[in-house]
Amino acid sequence: MATDLDGTLLRSDGTLDARTLRALEHIEATGALVVLCTARPARWLAPLAPAAGRHGVVVCANGGVIWSVHDEAVLDQFPLAVEVAREVVARLRAVLPEGAWAVERAEAFAREPGYTPRWPVPDDTVVDAIDVLLSVAPVKLMLRHPHLTVADLAARAQEHVGHLVEITYSSGEDALLEISAAGVSKASALAGVCAARGIGPEEVIAFGDMPNDLPMLVWAGHGVAVANAHPEVLAAADEITAANDDCGVAQVLERVLAAHA
Repeated sequence: MATDLDGTLLRSDGTLDARTLRALEHIEATGALVVLCTARPARWLAPLAPAAGRHGVVVCANGGVIWSVHDEAVLDQFPLAVEVAREVVARLRAVLPEGAWAVERAEAFAREPGYTPRWPVPDDTVVDAIDVLLSVAPVKLMLRHPHLTVADLAARAQEHVGHLVEITYSSGEDALLEISAAGVSKASALAGVCAARGIGPEEVIAFGDMPNDLPMLVWAGHGVAVANAHPEVLAAADEITAANDDCGVAQVLERVLAAHA
């Protein structure tokens, strides 16, 4: 069982309700593997360790990092090559000069002076020009634009660099683009985690709400969208459950448990 966090498993206030946590525990008690799959960086995952179950495996940074919550350690990572990241920045800077850049590494965050974080960042965050920040390969590039919608920003980026990288976004409220290495997504990382345990896609149920979840929902044998999901996700899902604030994931898991009781 694989699930996105924000907007899917978590309520709109960012909390995990008791009903959903109980459903996760019951699913894992059957012997199923529970994998959290998120755009979040590893540094934001410690409070959610109970939801990660006994294995504690989390796909974070949109598939760029596989993280052990319990060990607080990188299990694997899939960064962008520095030369590719530099080419992407050069191409998009030419057509989107007002954009500001930030980078996620497996265990660090860095940003340009003009990039305004919307969430807490580490005290040791490096602030410098993107050309300097790309001396180290990132697991995710982020581009924030002050005027475009995120859908328009994604379309522009896809036109100019879509052949080089994976482009997606995880929020419709902020014009923030998330860029990963070609072939890297929640689906690719989840597939690797499952393959290592002999689990095929037909044995996986996955939950999500935003475009960055689409590859995972399509790859899984059964993809479920919460009712508050992005229209593209609703259209692609095999099933639509209740919204995140109405325990949509828990409702499906309870049904699955009852069917196999």
